[in-house]
Amino acid sequence: MILNIGCNITLEAQDRVPLSLMLQPQTGAGQQVTSSVMTVYPQVCLQDFTDEFGNFCQRTVLSPGTTNITFMGTVDVSDVMDIAPGTPPTPVEDLPDSVLRYLLPSRYCQSDLFTDTAASYTGGAAPGYDQVEAIRQWISKNIEYKYGVSTGSTSAVETEKSRAGVCRDFAHLGITLCRALNIPARMVFGYLYQLDPMDLHAWFEAFVGGRWYTFDATQENPKGNRVIIGYGRDAADTAQISEYGPMEVSSQSVWVNLGFQ
Repeated sequence: MILNIGCNITLEAQDRVPLSLMLQPQTGAGQQVTSSVMTVYPQVCLQDFTDEFGNFCQRTVLSPGTTNITFMGTVDVSDVMDIAPGTPPTPVEDLPDSVLRYLLPSRYCQSDLFTDTAASYTGGAAPGYDQVEAIRQWISKNIEYKYGVSTGSTSAVETEKSRAGVCRDFAHLGITLCRALNIPARMVFGYLYQLDPMDLHAWFEAFVGGRWYTFDATQENPKGNRVIIGYGRDAADTAQISEYGPMEVSSQSVWVNLGFQ
């Protein structure tokens, strides 16, 4: 499926503010970027760089006042999401070096605090993919999707206690429970076709059977048509905007539409 994606963001800065942006997807597993255009007004110089997780980012310095950023892209994505029931876990000693970091506790995913409880949420599922799917189902059934109950600093520990949150919180809890079972898991954010209400979306991936698989506890069934922008240990690594000074987002809109074949 070909998707036209984009976002428009208006920023208000009180002074000169350095910032980095993570808004543009790259061609990779399951997606082919055919066009990608970003405009910033007033015009600024954007410096491209790749972060430690392989994400495409840009950095700049905003002038005081209002800045408008618009990204528009066209991406060819898979209509389906790969599933693999029965796939065993990858032994820790066989994990690629680049995957080991996704076993460790991180800022919002304190997996070391769930060692004794994670197994109880999997209902005796077979180790590996089936355990992760059991975690996804447990979150879907036991955590209420609700706005206004979490903030940008809410962790998996708090979500597990409150039993409510949004996609970011669902992903953090899934990641945390996987890592507590020695299954590498990472945060993913991007676009999802027909998401309601439309916004940028977050989900997680788990590494089993020698590869990454997608899991999304906010969706009842496996759903493709996703455009990935970035990966990280948790939301601290996947912020669309990281500012280093006084700045506010005054408005934001996101769209995902069908493109032409």
